[in-house]
Amino acid sequence: MRGNIVAHQGADNAITIQSSTIHLGDGLPDYARENILRVASKYFGRLNTASAHFTKEGITYRCSVNMQMGGLPMKSAEGKDKDIYSAFNAALEKVAKQLRRTKRELREDKGE
Repeated sequence: MRGNIVAHQGADNAITIQSSTIHLGDGLPDYARENILRVASKYFGRLNTASAHFTKEGITYRCSVNMQMGGLPMKSAEGKDKDIYSAFNAALEKVAKQLRRTKRELREDKGE
């Protein structure tokens, strides 16, 4: 099966996990959704939209993660690895770092 898209719709969020070239199975979309929700709740809690897109280039997997929280601009990052889960984790950690920095900047602006 190629080109599968798994969408999760909740009261306040929409998470799309997709790939046009590889079969993601059942475990990876669930893993990705749970970790995206964990990062969202840790930093701002108001997840508007999120997506993870997986592709394979030779023996390397590439994952792009996009998250839009509250009124903030979209945060995007990409990870590459020979393991698809590691590629996702690398991309999600980069997005988490962007959210951490944004939260710190907002906190510092408020303190002035």
